[in-house]
Amino acid sequence: MHIPDGYLGPQTYAAAYGIMAPLWAAASRIVSGTLRSRQVPLLALGAAFSFVIMMFNVPIPGGTTGHAVGAVLVAVLLGPWAAVIAVSVALIVQALLFGDGGITAIGANCLNMAVIMPFAGYGVYRLVAGRSDVRSPRRWIGAALGGYVGLNVAALAAAVEFGIQPLIAHDAAGQALYAPYPLSVAVPVMAAEHLLVFGFVEAAVTGMVVAYLQRSDPSLLPRSSRDIAAAQSHGAQPPRLTAGGQAPAVSGRSAPEPETEARR
Repeated sequence: MHIPDGYLGPQTYAAAYGIMAPLWAAASRIVSGTLRSRQVPLLALGAAFSFVIMMFNVPIPGGTTGHAVGAVLVAVLLGPWAAVIAVSVALIVQALLFGDGGITAIGANCLNMAVIMPFAGYGVYRLVAGRSDVRSPRRWIGAALGGYVGLNVAALAAAVEFGIQPLIAHDAAGQALYAPYPLSVAVPVMAAEHLLVFGFVEAAVTGMVVAYLQRSDPSLLPRSSRDIAAAQSHGAQPPRLTAGGQAPAVSGRSAPEPETEARR
């Protein structure tokens, strides 16, 4: 799904950079206010995981590639705004150091895979998982479905970006200056590859990792699928599980310190 240089005209890639600039600023502000210090290594691991999994590219007709991304997995663990940061870092490093994705297309690639994908996939995850228990099958099923939907929505966005190029950038003879394929070609090709192949890969990776964490370390998963969204809305920290797998009790006042309680 990486878009290389030369496939998007300046009307498209400049607009993508313009959209991403405030989104990067918002993501940085939100994540710095909600991410706990113990979760920072998890964010770094999420960026590294996304980087590695995206390096396994399969060429797709039309000039781009198909692959898993891992954006929805990061969103499930840390929230979609954290996924914006993690996946953007992975994409920028890939473009600058490995030539995977164009420099001019960084904004468009980040828009597709670091914004559209995690938010779309996380919405599906929340819808399926709801307020289910952290060990409920609805969690990994929701994560898998979210990965499938998120990847396909991101692929559709990339296909539209390709498909509009002949309409907005062509010479006097009508010859496309950048991506040559119209929407009638770009959308079916991208949709078919991701609906039939890569979407299932993304679903399997996301669902299996969440299922593994449910068994091995459920404290890494938010107690409720709505906890991250509430924390990001109000600047609070998402509730975490205790060592016994139970959520900490919440009351209208702070728990007294043991010494104070003893004196009473």
